[in-house]
Amino acid sequence: MSTTFLPCSVYHQNYGQDHAWWQTRFIKAKMILLMVFLGVVIPYFADSYILSVCNSIGYTVLGALGVQLLIGFCGQVTLGHAAFLAVGAYTSTLLVLEFPWPAFMLDWGLAYPVSIVIAAITAGLWSVLFGLPSARVKGFYLILTTMAAQFITVDFIITQYISQIGGRGQAFSLPPGTIKIGPWVIDSDLKVYGMMVVLVIICCAIIVNLLRSKTGRAWVAIRDNDISAEVMGINVIKYKLMAFFVAGCIGGVAGAFWISNLAAISPEHFPWFRSLWLVGVILIGGVGSIHGAIFGSIFMVVVMEALQLAVIPLADTFPKLLMDFLFIKEAVFGLAICAFMIFEPNGLAYRWWQAKNYFNLWPFSY
Repeated sequence: MSTTFLPCSVYHQNYGQDHAWWQTRFIKAKMILLMVFLGVVIPYFADSYILSVCNSIGYTVLGALGVQLLIGFCGQVTLGHAAFLAVGAYTSTLLVLEFPWPAFMLDWGLAYPVSIVIAAITAGLWSVLFGLPSARVKGFYLILTTMAAQFITVDFIITQYISQIGGRGQAFSLPPGTIKIGPWVIDSDLKVYGMMVVLVIICCAIIVNLLRSKTGRAWVAIRDNDISAEVMGINVIKYKLMAFFVAGCIGGVAGAFWISNLAAISPEHFPWFRSLWLVGVILIGGVGSIHGAIFGSIFMVVVMEALQLAVIPLADTFPKLLMDFLFIKEAVFGLAICAFMIFEPNGLAYRWWQAKNYFNLWPFSY
């Protein structure tokens, strides 16, 4: 047998088995069940509201993956990641609405898929521009430079200039039928959900494979101690900028995806609070873990939706609650971060890791 169950986990005989994604039949069965759940159960049994919540979770996962890469795997603190989501969203929107595509591109539904790729590259390059200070500063000073990305990109360039293209004012309208992939028009929550699942799987696979490569090992070395990494021969500046580029690309994909869920896009969709939100997501989910970005996104979106459902019935008796819901949401967000930092500082991913180990090692105490 190539792999054998032992009390302390799984025995591997070669390097390939040790780095396989799905190392046992049990894990393969779990992943098959997950694919069935995502691809069959949710699409066929969930209503429009559940699908919209799932789409919000997917959007948050895509945004949080870039933040997780920077903070959790490369040690580069960022508080302006919403700017790169905005760059991706506006790049894709302008390409779909304004660019003179050849007729066959429009007929075959290729304009939007191509715009996603271009949006990712544009957001990645824009992210590198604001990642340049990481070559000289870190910590608190890097936080300030990444915050500058938010204010320069969204509050200045997009609000004052990009949003004025075509004389539309502040918002770009996305009429039905605008977002199209091949023969499929993305005009329902179910179709948006299908595209979201595909994009999340692709982005997670890209990051996981990067982390298993020389580049990923260099990022982790820089996170742990950048001076030691440089002594070992790692080009710290090069790999930091690569991290900013990949994180920006994923943010661009997230923004380009999100326009498929909107009837119109405006700078108000990318406030600075969104950047804080994404950092909070990985703190709650677990820093330095792909699972952390996923679990944190599910937790935050579900909690906020549950909070809103709890507030709506009280709106008739306490109408001010509904008007102040944004502030209630921000307060709960802050309290959730404080609670996790006190009682579960390693996040939900660590609890998931403990549960898996308990199951794999049972009935042995070690």
